[in-house]
Amino acid sequence: MDPIKIIQKYYDPKSVSYYFLVKHSEAVAKKAVEIAKRLKNPDIDLKFIKEAAMLHDIGVFLTDKPEIDCYGDKPYVCHGYLGREILKKEGFPKHGLVCERHILTGLTVQDIEDQNLPIPKRDMVPISIEEQIICFADKFFSKNEEFLTKEKPIEKIRMEIMRFGKDKVEVFDKWLKEFQ
Repeated sequence: MDPIKIIQKYYDPKSVSYYFLVKHSEAVAKKAVEIAKRLKNPDIDLKFIKEAAMLHDIGVFLTDKPEIDCYGDKPYVCHGYLGREILKKEGFPKHGLVCERHILTGLTVQDIEDQNLPIPKRDMVPISIEEQIICFADKFFSKNEEFLTKEKPIEKIRMEIMRFGKDKVEVFDKWLKEFQ
C-alpha cells in the first residue's frame, strides 16, 4: 500500500491542500513512528502506523477549510468519519478507523450529543495502541505554517484541548506519560 498514491487519487499534487496534507501527515507519521520505536513493544505495527498516519486526514478536502484550499460542504470536524468512508472504499477499513478516531483525543457519543456535532452518533475513540499513538502525535502539529512541521509546545496543546473538556486533557496527559 502506498499512502501517497491514495492521497493523489483525491488531491492534485500541485494544490495547496495537498501540500498541507502531506507535510502535516509526514510530521505526524515521523513522530508516531519515533514514539512506537521508543516503546519497544514488539506487538506494535510500525508499518501500519506509518501508513495510517499518512492517511489520517485524507477526508479534509470534503470540508470547508479555505485556508488550506479545501472547499467541501461539510464542517471540518467531519473529516475524520469522511476519511474512514474513503479508506473503507479503498479497501483499508482498519486505516479508516484511525481517521475517524483521531479527532481531539477521541469523541464519545456523549461528546457528539453534548456539542451537537454534525457527525454520526457513535463512539470514535482510539482503541488500539497504534490508534492512540497516531492520535497523540497528531496533536503536536497543525495544518498551518507555524506548526506544520514544528511541534507545538505541550501547554499550547493542553489549552487547545481544554476547550473541549477536562476529560480530553486527562487522556492527553495519560498519553504524555506513556508515550514521551
